[in-house]
Amino acid sequence: MRMREEEITVGGLSGLELLARLEESDIQLNEIARKILKGQNFKFCVSTYRVKVTIQSLNELGLPNGGTLGEAIDAAAALGYRLCPLELGPHLRLAYLNQEEGSVGFEPSKHQAPPQSITVVDQRPDKDQSEYQGFYLRRIDGKLWLRGYTSWSGHVWQPSDMLAFTVPHNAT
Repeated sequence: MRMREEEITVGGLSGLELLARLEESDIQLNEIARKILKGQNFKFCVSTYRVKVTIQSLNELGLPNGGTLGEAIDAAAALGYRLCPLELGPHLRLAYLNQEEGSVGFEPSKHQAPPQSITVVDQRPDKDQSEYQGFYLRRIDGKLWLRGYTSWSGHVWQPSDMLAFTVPHNAT
């Protein structure tokens, strides 16, 4: 079952504590995810805070033919959604444990979001940006993953690709 909207607790853990929590929960990480977690742009908030998260396909955002990440962000903003803090990725993975299987019965994907994956939208790529990184969540052969990915600003996402945004607390 797909999460539509849920409040997630973020922060309150050091880098080592967060990695330990992921390991204790049997969450798999790829090398790009590890690099993001250890990078200077990843901030560990000492105190906890709550974030309301929504998961929407590009089609649900009003992009029936898909679009670039910038177009998806604009469509999400028109609906009142906002970018996620980078720190949300691992905390969302820890909170969302019943993600649907994304490998069994699906063709392997290359240069596109894998089936049933959820991309955490934490930044707007600069126009003509040659590369940016982010997190996505996936279940592969029953194992939960927090994976990192690289893409570029002109990449066209499919209408069925699922993106995570935040919902302001004052939104209805």
